[in-house]
Amino acid sequence: MADRGADMSALPKEVRDQLAELDLELSEGDITQKGYEKKRTKLLAPYIIQTPVEPPQYESQASGPSSSSGHAPPPSSSSSGHAPPPSSSSSGHAPPPSSSSRYRRSRRPHRSGGTRDDRYRSDIHSEAVQAALAKHKEEKMALPMPTKRRSTYVQSPIEARTPPDSSSGSEDEASVRRQGSVGVLLGAPPSLAQPNLQSPDSWINRSVQGSSTSSSSASSTLSHGEGKPQSQPQSHPQSQPQSHPQAQAQPQYKPQYQPQYQPQYQPQYQPQPQPHPAAVAEMLAHTRIAPSENRGPPPDVTAAAPQVRGPRVDLPNAVVRGMSRGQSRSSMMETADGVPVNSRVSTKIQQLLNTLKRPKRPPLSEFFMDDTEEIVEVPQPDPNTPRPEGRQIIPVKGEPLGVVSNWPPALQASLARWGSTQAKSPALTALDITGKPLYTLTYGKLWSRSVKLAYTLLNKLGPKNEQVLKPGDRVALVYPNSDPGMFWVAFYGCLLAEVIPVPIEVPLSRKTTATGWSLGDAGNSQVGFLLGSCGVGLALTSEICLKGLPKTPTGEILQFKGWPRLKWVVTDSKYLTKPSKDWQPHIPTANTDPAYIEYKASKEGTVMGVAVSKVAMLTHCQALTQACNYCEGETLVNVLDFKKDMGLWHGVLAAVMNRIHTISVPYAVMKACPLSWVQRVHIHKARVALVKCRDLHWAMMAHRDQRDTSLASLRMLIVADGANPWSVSSCDAFLNVFQSHGLKPEVICPCAASPEAMTVAIRRPGVPGAPLPARAILSMGGLSHGVIRVNTEDKNSALTVQDVGHVMPGALMCIVKPEGPPQLCKTDEIGEIVINSRAGGNMYYGLPGVTKNTFEVIPVNTSGAPIGEIPFVRSGLLGFVGPGSLIFIVGKNEGLLMVSGRRHNADDLVATALAVEPVKTVYRGRISVFSATVFYDERIVIVAEQRPDASEEDSFQWMSRVLQAIDSIHQVGLYCLALVPANTLPKTPLGGIHISETKQNFLDGTLHPCNILMCPHTCVTNLPKPRQKQPVGVGPASIMVGNLVAGKRIAQAAGRDLGMIEDQDLVRKLCMWPTMMHQFLTEALQWRAQTDPDHVLYVLLNAKGVAVCTATSVQLHKRAEKIAAALTEKGSINTGDNVVLLYPPGVDLIASFYGCLYAGCVPVTVRPPHPQNLAATLPTVRMIIDVSKAASILTTQNLMRILRSKEAAATVNIKTWPTIIDTDDLPRRRPSQIYKPPTAEMIAYLDFSVSTTGMLTGVKISHAAVSALCRSIKLQCELYSSRQIAICLDPYCGLGFVLWCLASVYSGHQSILIPPFELETCLPLWLSTLSQYRIRDTFCSYSVMELCTKGLGTQTEILKARGLSLSCVRSCVVIAEERPRLSLTHSFSKLFKDLGLSPRAVSTAFGSRVNLAICLQGTTGPDPSTVFVDMKSLRHDRVRLVERGAPQSLPLMESGKILPGVRVIIVNPETRGPLGDSHLGEIWVNSPHSASGYYTIYGEESLQADHFNTKLSFGDPQTLWARTGYLGFVKRTELLDASGDRHDALFVVGSLDETLELRGLRYHPIDIETSVSRAHRSIAESAVFTWTNLLVVVSELCGSEQDALDLVPLVTNVVLEEHHLIVGVVVIVDPGVIPINSRGEKQRMHLRDSFLADQLDPIYVAYNM
Repeated sequence: MADRGADMSALPKEVRDQLAELDLELSEGDITQKGYEKKRTKLLAPYIIQTPVEPPQYESQASGPSSSSGHAPPPSSSSSGHAPPPSSSSSGHAPPPSSSSRYRRSRRPHRSGGTRDDRYRSDIHSEAVQAALAKHKEEKMALPMPTKRRSTYVQSPIEARTPPDSSSGSEDEASVRRQGSVGVLLGAPPSLAQPNLQSPDSWINRSVQGSSTSSSSASSTLSHGEGKPQSQPQSHPQSQPQSHPQAQAQPQYKPQYQPQYQPQYQPQYQPQPQPHPAAVAEMLAHTRIAPSENRGPPPDVTAAAPQVRGPRVDLPNAVVRGMSRGQSRSSMMETADGVPVNSRVSTKIQQLLNTLKRPKRPPLSEFFMDDTEEIVEVPQPDPNTPRPEGRQIIPVKGEPLGVVSNWPPALQASLARWGSTQAKSPALTALDITGKPLYTLTYGKLWSRSVKLAYTLLNKLGPKNEQVLKPGDRVALVYPNSDPGMFWVAFYGCLLAEVIPVPIEVPLSRKTTATGWSLGDAGNSQVGFLLGSCGVGLALTSEICLKGLPKTPTGEILQFKGWPRLKWVVTDSKYLTKPSKDWQPHIPTANTDPAYIEYKASKEGTVMGVAVSKVAMLTHCQALTQACNYCEGETLVNVLDFKKDMGLWHGVLAAVMNRIHTISVPYAVMKACPLSWVQRVHIHKARVALVKCRDLHWAMMAHRDQRDTSLASLRMLIVADGANPWSVSSCDAFLNVFQSHGLKPEVICPCAASPEAMTVAIRRPGVPGAPLPARAILSMGGLSHGVIRVNTEDKNSALTVQDVGHVMPGALMCIVKPEGPPQLCKTDEIGEIVINSRAGGNMYYGLPGVTKNTFEVIPVNTSGAPIGEIPFVRSGLLGFVGPGSLIFIVGKNEGLLMVSGRRHNADDLVATALAVEPVKTVYRGRISVFSATVFYDERIVIVAEQRPDASEEDSFQWMSRVLQAIDSIHQVGLYCLALVPANTLPKTPLGGIHISETKQNFLDGTLHPCNILMCPHTCVTNLPKPRQKQPVGVGPASIMVGNLVAGKRIAQAAGRDLGMIEDQDLVRKLCMWPTMMHQFLTEALQWRAQTDPDHVLYVLLNAKGVAVCTATSVQLHKRAEKIAAALTEKGSINTGDNVVLLYPPGVDLIASFYGCLYAGCVPVTVRPPHPQNLAATLPTVRMIIDVSKAASILTTQNLMRILRSKEAAATVNIKTWPTIIDTDDLPRRRPSQIYKPPTAEMIAYLDFSVSTTGMLTGVKISHAAVSALCRSIKLQCELYSSRQIAICLDPYCGLGFVLWCLASVYSGHQSILIPPFELETCLPLWLSTLSQYRIRDTFCSYSVMELCTKGLGTQTEILKARGLSLSCVRSCVVIAEERPRLSLTHSFSKLFKDLGLSPRAVSTAFGSRVNLAICLQGTTGPDPSTVFVDMKSLRHDRVRLVERGAPQSLPLMESGKILPGVRVIIVNPETRGPLGDSHLGEIWVNSPHSASGYYTIYGEESLQADHFNTKLSFGDPQTLWARTGYLGFVKRTELLDASGDRHDALFVVGSLDETLELRGLRYHPIDIETSVSRAHRSIAESAVFTWTNLLVVVSELCGSEQDALDLVPLVTNVVLEEHHLIVGVVVIVDPGVIPINSRGEKQRMHLRDSFLADQLDPIYVAYNM
C-alpha cells in the first residue's frame, strides 16, 4: 500500500474520494488485487514523500507499544496509546504517515480477513504475537507439509504457476537437511528502494484495523508480483535448529529469489536500488521496530516460522513422500478453495461398499475400575506454579436500589400508563434492509395491539367459549430479527394475557438447496429440547414469517426434528379481535411467577430456558434505570438481538419502563451498512446506544471521511460484550476514530451479563474530564493457573483487560472457585462470579436438577462452612474484583479449556490466532476454538474457515505460525488445527460460529476440512513411560521360579494319537486299509484307479455353478500317466528335478501334480501371473522359478502364450525360461514305469509362499509328512469316500493346496472345487453350491468370507426367496495362517443365520510355514472357545484374562482343535524355556507332518536347525520342535474333549515378524487396524507399519474425497485412546490400494515399500507433528 509514503491528510479531496472508491471496488471484488495496486500507485505517485533513511527514534514515542513502559500505556494516555488519533492535526505526537490510518482502516469492509464476526481485535495482542513469532527465529521446526492429490479441490489460477513443492528429505529423515548458510533471507523484490522508517505508533496503526484485516496487500503484491522466483537449491531444516553465523554478520543480502509468501513484518532496512512505491509502502506497513533489533540482521521470519518448507524452491532430486516422481506435479493438491471436484469413486468400491459396520458399543465403564492411574504418566507439579496468596474475598455490595415513588407495580402497568397518557409518544422505530426507517410504533399503538393480542390469546383461539391458553402456559415467539414491532406486541401481549413468552429464533434459514430446505442454523433440534422441557404447544409468528417456513406437500408446517407438535398462530393486526368495551387485561402486582423464559445454549450445545420471574424482570429494569440513569423520553439505538439478553433487557423492557424511544437496527442492515447505527445516533440525537465490539469494529472499518456525523449526543455507549478481554482495543480504536466526531471518552460503558444472573456489572457513565478507569495488565501464565499476577517479565504473554464497572444496584457479589464446591476465592485468585439479587434468573425451566447447581449456590469458606443462608446464582463469568471494587472479567466458563490442570480461555486463543496475519488465509476472521477429550486430557482444537482464494502454502504457513504463537504466548500445545472451506462452519442464528456443533462435527468426522495439521507429539505429555526391557537371565531357575513353581502347569497341548486303530470294522468302514498300507500318495491313487475306477474324486464348478470338469480315480490316474510320459520325453527330466506347475485352480493342476510324482520329479505349485497385471505378478513367478531352480514348467497353452508374450518381455527376461511344456493336448502315452521313492523321507513337493512381511519362503514336504498330514485331516474331519466337501480356496500353498490336491486322493471323498476368482463374477456361487449339494463340510479363506459378508450382506432375503439354505452345513472352516478374525466370522455367522447357518458351524484353522496344519476344527469335540485378554498386558508380552466388555479388552478365539499327532508347547522366544498355562510365548510344534526344512539356494543351515529342529533349554531337552514364529498361549478350559479330558485350547495372537516394537512395547498391527477401521464409516480397510520409529497408518477411503481429511484426527484420536501411541503419518488412499494376498492377509511390507517409493498415489498424506 502506497499510502505509507504519502501524507494522506494533505491529499486533495478528489484523490481521496477516488481512493475510497477504489477501496470499495476491491472490497466488492470488482477489481483484482493487482489492478487495485496498480491504480492506487498511479493515483498516489505524485504525492509520495521520499524520506532519507534515519535511525529510528524510540524514546520520543513513549505512548507506543514498543516503549519501555511494558505492555500498555498508562491510563492517562489510553486514548492515544492503543491506536493513533485519526489525523495529524488532532494530535501533536503522531507522525504524518499514521494519519493515513483511517483510509487504510476503511479498506475492504467486506472481504478483509476478519471484518465480519470478529470481535477479537487487539493491537497490543498483534504486537505480542509478532514478537513471539520473532522469538522462534532460531527454533526451526521441521514441518513437512501435507501432501494432497490435486483432484480433491479445484485449482486456483495463481497456483498454476507456482513451482511445486519438494517436501521431505532423502530416503530416511535421518539425513537431516541442513539450512543453507544464507538462511532463508526475507526480502522484498530486488526492485525495492529506500524504505521509509516508521514509528511504533504507525506500526500499531495496522493493528487498529485489527490483527486480521486488510494487511494482505503486501503478500498479494509480492505473490502476484513483479519478479518470478528464480529456482535456487535451498534446503529445509528437518529437525535441528541451525544458526546462521554468516547471515548474522551481513544483514544486507540481496535475495536471489522472491518468496511466495511474505511474513507479517519485514526487515527494517535493506538498502536496495530502484523505488517501487506501492511495494515500499506495503513493506513498511509491516515493519516492526524494537531497540534490540536495531543493529542485528533483518528478522528472518520465514525461517522463524516452524519451517514450513520455506518459500517454494525446487530442490534437485528431492522426492516428496507419498508422491511418485512421475506424477509429483499432479498428485499434490496445491490449492484448497473448498470446491470439491466430482470425487473419483473407483469401481472397486462399488462391490465392497461397507454394508457392515457394527455400531460402536459404549464402554461399560460403570462395571469396571478405571485404570487411568496405571496408564497415564501423571506430570509432577511444578514447584514454581504461582499460587494465590491474598486473603479470602469479602462479598461486594452494589449501591442500594433507590426507592422511587413512581416505580410501577409491574412492567405491564408502565405500558398501560404510557399507552393512555402518552399515546403519541414513539416507542419503537424499525429500519428496512437499507437502513431507512420502515415504521414507528407509538406507545398508544403498542398498548392497543398488545391488548388485542392478549384478548385473542385468551378468548379466540379455540371453538366457542373454549379456552386454549390458561395463564402460566408457555408460548413460543418466532419472529425474524428484521421485525421488532411484531415481537414487541407479541411479548407484551403475552405478559398482559399472563402466558409465558419463550422467544426463539426462526427455525430455518431462507436458503433452499438442491434437496429442498437446508437447516440454516445449527442446533435446531436442541431448540426442540428447549420447547419440550418448557412444555410449549403454541407458537406465535407473523404472516410473512409463517409463509417462509418450510411446508409439507399438503401445506402444513414441517415438523422440525426434535420439536414437539406446535400450533402456529399468526399475530398480524388483521387477525386479532378487538376486545369488548368492558374487557381489560388483568395486571397484578409483580410476583415470583415466571414472566418470560430466555433461551441459553450450554457449552455442550444443549439449549435450556432461564425463567425470569415478574418481580425479577421489574427489579432488573429498575436496577438498569438507576445504573444507566435512564430518563423519560430518551432515544436509544439498539443493534443487539431484541429477543434475549441486553437487547431485550434494555431495548424492550427498560425502554418501556422509561418511555424511551428505541431505534432497532437489525443484523441484516449491519451487514449491508455497518455504519447505519452511527448514522441513526446522529440523526435521532440518541442519548444511548447498545452495541457489541463487532459493531464498533465494523463502524470503524466502514468509516469514510464523514465529517457530518456527530456522536456528541451520546451520554452512554453500552458495550454488551465489554466483559471480553479483546474488547479493550475495539473500544479504544473506535474512540480514536470518532473522538473527532464528538464522541466523549467517558461515555463508553462496558458491562458484563449472563442469561442466569442477568446484568452482573456495568460501568456508569463518567463525568466529563474525570480520569478514565485503569486497565489491568495480567500475566497469561498466572491466569492459566487461576491467579492474578501483574505482568512484568514477558510482555508477549500479557492480557490487558478493562473493567466492567461496579456491581448492579441492590446486588451482592462473591467470587467462588469454578470447579468443585463453591469455595470463596482469595483476592488474587480468578473465580466464577456469583450474584445474589432480586433481579436475576430463577431456574432452568423444567430442569430442576441442573437448576440447583446454578441458581441455589451457597458459597463456603476455606473450612467448608457456608458463609450464610442466602442463595447465589452462578453467572458463568470468570473474573476478579480490582481496586475500588471495580469488576474485571477475564473469560467465561463455557470458553474455559482445562489442559493438563491449567486454564485457557478460548477467546484468548482466538485473539492470538487472529493476530497471526490471517488476511490471506482466514475467511472473515471466522475461527472457533474448543477442546476435545482425548487420552485422559483436554486437547485444544482450532477450526477456521479458509478464504476461497487462499493458497495451500499460505494456509500451511499460517497454521504453523499459529502453533508457534500459541505455544509462545499461552505455553500450551495445540492438538489440531483445521481449515474448512468458507461458509461451511455451522452458524448460530446471528451468524456467529456454533461451537458445540462444530466440535460435534469434528468428533463425528463430518467437518470436511480442506487443510489440517495435527500436532499430537507436542501436546500429548501424559503418555505412559516407554518400557525398558529387562535383560534376560537364561538360567532355568529364574524361569522356573517365574512360571512353574507357582503351581502352574506347563503350557502344552496335543491332539489325539495318530497311532494304531484297533477296531478292524472301523478300518473297513472308513475304507482306510489301503491308505494305511500305502506310504505314498501315488500308490493310493493307483489303488483307487484299480478298485473303484469310476468314483468321482473331483468336481470343478464355473461361475454359473455348472460342473465344467470332473475327475474319477481312473481319469486322474491316466491323465497323470500322460503328463509323466511327456515330462520324461519332452522335458528330459531327471529324477528329483523340480518342476513348476503353472495352472489356474482346477483339475489340470491336480493331474500334473500326480504326473510329476509318477515321473519322480518334485512339483512346485505357483500361482499363474495375472494377464491384466503382468508387471506386478510376473516377477514373483520368475522369482519362484529361479529360487526353486526348476528344470521345467508345466502349464496350459494360454499361459504359455502369456509367458512368451511381448508384455511379459517388458517385465522379465523371457529367453531364459526353463523348458515349457503345454499339457493341453498330450498324446496317449504311458511312462515306462511309475516312480516309487526309495524312502518316505524323500521330498514329495515344495511349498512356496510369500509371507505377510514380504518374505518368499519355500519349505520341503516329504512323502511321510504328506501321508501323515492327510491321515490327520481324515481323522479330524471324518472323511471317507461317501462324503462330499466344498473347497473355495486358492490351491497354491499351505493347507489350501493340501485340501485341493491331496486329501481326496488319500481319503477318497469327493471334493467340489470352486475357484475363488469365480466369485467375482457370481458372488453367491459358493453359498448356492453348499445349498445345492447339501454340503456338510466346507473350507474357505478369509477373503472369500469377506466378499460374501460385504457383497451379500444385504441380499439374504433374496437368497432365501431363491430357496438357498445353509442348514446342512456342519462345519465351515477358514484356512489361514494368522489370528482368527473374530469380527469377520461373527458377522458372517450373524448375516447368514437367516439362511439356516448354525452359529456353531464357523471355525478357523491354523498353520504356519514350518507346519502347514497345526489346528483344524473337526467334526467332534467342543466348540471353539473365546476369551477376553487385556491389551495393555499383551503389549508387555503377558496374558491377563478379563471379562467381556472390560475396557481395553481384546476377544480372541481358539484357532480350531489341534490335529491328531500334533503337540504344541508355548516357549519364551528369548530364553527358549517352556512357559506356564495362560502365558504368552512362541508356539512350538512337534508332529510327523512338519516340513523337513527350508528350500533355499543359500543353504542357511543355522536357520534351518533353529526353525525346524530346535530343543528346549530345559524341561524336555530331547524332543525336536519346529518354531512357528507365532505368539500365542494355551489355556485349559472347562470343556471336555472326545476322550473325556479337559480340553486345552490354543490361542494364536499374531506373527512375531509382523509385530511393531514401539515405546518398548509389542503391538500387533491387526489391533491398531481394528481400532482405525472403527473410527469412521468411510474407512474401508487400513494397514499400519513403522517408518523410522514413526507409526504410519494407511486408510482406504470408501466415501467421497472430501471426507479424506476428516479421517486424520479420528485416526489419531482412536490410536491414542486405545493404544497409547501417537500416529506419525496418516495416509489416505483409494480402496484396493492396500495389497492383500490370496489368503486375505495384508501385505504390510509391500505397502511400506510402495509408500517409501512414492507409488501409492495417496489422496492425502498428513504428517502429525
